[in-house]
Amino acid sequence: MNADQTWIAALHPLLLLGYVGLLAFFFAKVEIHIEGPHGWAEKLPTWRIEEHWLLRLFWGGRPLTGYHAWMFSFMALFFLLPLFMSGRFSWPLMSRCVGSLLLFWTLEDFLWFVLNPAWGARKFFRREVPWHKRYVLGLPHDYWIHLIAGSILLWLSFR
Repeated sequence: MNADQTWIAALHPLLLLGYVGLLAFFFAKVEIHIEGPHGWAEKLPTWRIEEHWLLRLFWGGRPLTGYHAWMFSFMALFFLLPLFMSGRFSWPLMSRCVGSLLLFWTLEDFLWFVLNPAWGARKFFRREVPWHKRYVLGLPHDYWIHLIAGSILLWLSFR
């Protein structure tokens, strides 16, 4: 490796996080235009499953909507694209893709509130969000799970 490649390799984790942040920003803006002030697809013409024990276990008690089922699936496939583009599977790359996806969703959700004129950070931190049911240390419970799991996966992928 030459000096330029070594420098870029050392910055790779930060460049990846910056890129994930940029994706989260753009997608938050898209969702704000789609949902407006009505989060969690409240007013969208989509199906909803309001209550199910699996939703409490895996979805934080939020309803499952057709919008979210398709959007989450799309974004998972998008983040796994490097595996298919390279034609090679590796656990470190899979770990990097899934870790990036977890951090993306956390940041995107937070930015949806901060950038949305109908919400803002104030309402978010006052816990006025009906679809975030449980908070830990001022943040939704899911954020902590995604931040910790995503960070561990990314750390492992760069080892």
